[in-house]
Amino acid sequence: MRFVTFEQDGRRGLAVMDAGGALRGGLAGDPGFPGSLGALIEAGKDALTEAGRRLAAGGEIDRAAVRILPPLAAPEKIICVGLNYREHAAESNVAPPAFPTIFSRFPSSLIGHEAPMIRPKSSTHFDFEGELVAVIGQGGRHIPKARALDHVVGYSVFNDGSVRDIQLRTSQWTMGKNFDGTGAFGPALVTADELPAGASGLRLVTRLNGFVVQDGRTDDLIFDIATLVSEISAAMTLKAGDVIVTGTPSGVGMARTPQLFMKDGDVCEVEIEGIGLLRNPVRDEG
Repeated sequence: MRFVTFEQDGRRGLAVMDAGGALRGGLAGDPGFPGSLGALIEAGKDALTEAGRRLAAGGEIDRAAVRILPPLAAPEKIICVGLNYREHAAESNVAPPAFPTIFSRFPSSLIGHEAPMIRPKSSTHFDFEGELVAVIGQGGRHIPKARALDHVVGYSVFNDGSVRDIQLRTSQWTMGKNFDGTGAFGPALVTADELPAGASGLRLVTRLNGFVVQDGRTDDLIFDIATLVSEISAAMTLKAGDVIVTGTPSGVGMARTPQLFMKDGDVCEVEIEGIGLLRNPVRDEG
């Protein structure tokens, strides 16, 4: 199933998306509304499946009348992985890491499908990074790699908008990865049963103004989804609804000659095979 979180007339809603892209569901407060996606994930797979059936039987949502939100509004943890594609490590002139390079994002940086990515006033080096997201469905600590995929409820798409001139001022990347309005997420959460195990072998393409700037496959990941879940859970208790942003393929603007950065008026799209297309215009901070 494909779950989409949206807002209409100030009310949050949840829908399922069919193969043609149509949305069916309802709004919070409506009779029979099953709750937020985060609450359903916490309730478990059976609750999520039943909610999907109920939403699919609901009325069709007028997409022109709604604002698509990130699938999860406020994950407790947004765990990002740097330098996790072999070709991206090579273009960055670093050896492939022996252990996942972890940094964090905060919910205040998240935006949804079609919302503007904001280039901050302090930067002219606003970079794109198309990424696969894994969402935790069943929490845990010290999760064995052999069972790690059982803890993933689904997958989504991310554009890890990176303010490079701020990010690279120090060896810690957190500031340059957390400007407001720079983390595009969505449009849908696709349940794991819809995809190959670990979302492996999927094509990931990023386009800037229609021009392909990144074209990779998830089997180029240095640390696959199962490894990431296992390694991260060795340090911290993962909880239902936590988000792992798994890294970007080669082709980022910083590594190009000449360098290529996003600017006001651009449109950036990230598309992952079997999961969907995330589209965002770029606007300068007002």
